[in-house]
Amino acid sequence: MQNRTMQQSVTRKFLVPLAFPRLEEAAGKEIHVLAGDVGGTKTNLALFRMHRLHAEAVHQTSYPSRSYDSLTAIIKQFLADFPHTMPDRVCIGVAGPVLKGKVDLTNLSWELDSRDIRKATGIGEVALINDLESTAYGLAALQESDLFAIREGDFDNGGNMAILAPGTGLGEAGLFWNGQTYHPFATEGGHCDFAPRTDQDMALLQHLQEKFDVVSWEHVVSGPGIFNIYTYLREAEKREEPRWLTEALKKAGDPTAVISEAAAAEKAPICREAMRLFVRYLAHEACNLVLKLKASGGLFLGGGIPPKITNMLLEERFYTHYRHCDRMQSLVESVPICVIQNDKTALLGAAYYGAYGAAG
Repeated sequence: MQNRTMQQSVTRKFLVPLAFPRLEEAAGKEIHVLAGDVGGTKTNLALFRMHRLHAEAVHQTSYPSRSYDSLTAIIKQFLADFPHTMPDRVCIGVAGPVLKGKVDLTNLSWELDSRDIRKATGIGEVALINDLESTAYGLAALQESDLFAIREGDFDNGGNMAILAPGTGLGEAGLFWNGQTYHPFATEGGHCDFAPRTDQDMALLQHLQEKFDVVSWEHVVSGPGIFNIYTYLREAEKREEPRWLTEALKKAGDPTAVISEAAAAEKAPICREAMRLFVRYLAHEACNLVLKLKASGGLFLGGGIPPKITNMLLEERFYTHYRHCDRMQSLVESVPICVIQNDKTALLGAAYYGAYGAAG
């Protein structure tokens, strides 16, 4: 019954039947969920009316994270801004490992505790989940138009799925297949050691070791990672940086956007090389994640970067490096690969988990 309800409510080409333990309990009920997606720059909050696996946004806004001393303060501000409907539940996706309802956000110096939020707001159920786990739950909300297929693969394979999301950091998550439904789970795989393969990779590693105690995949497969690669090319390989590019990078709030846009327009060879290396490293780590999770069911590329560089991901370079692994080509080649194009997926996932997931 659980799967049948989802199939009736979510119309998209690639059905992902997620496990929602409280779906039947919620049948016929309206549940108001305050969902959140916390980032170092901004915190997105939305009040959703949930009914039969449909999510309707009642109120939605963003707050500058660093203008507040805690997530609780932002939530209380939201409740003050939109006082007419009190949420039944709160679910917030956060970048970091959530343990027993607690998580430290080092990029914001916040210590979050679901019990503190519950006490401060008076809302009975409060759940904190990893932001990539939230993205996985957000697959329940996506339509066919929200997914861009890089490789069709074979969705009839069944089996686990994987999500790789480069943005401000590198998020990784899995979806365990129990034969009937998918169960999302978080990982911190982005912090595993970067594994160089070529002489150039080794030189990049040595360059980054001067800056970081441990060089992880996040240091090369993320927005800051693109700038790390670019800086290596400029400083270590002495690649030419045109004067217009120097000025653009000085003025840019986000140097990654400048580099990727210049690469797409083929305006600067150094930018094209930086993005070429980024795509290769993204492909290698995507393959690693598929192998570690045996994600025969599918690979989803999320986060802020993949939707902006789909043309680069469609180039043969990405897939060539993705399938370049140790004796498991037949497995990785059978895996469908899609880019998640809906930038509200994590927020929607928090709403779905808050309404139908395990009690907070």
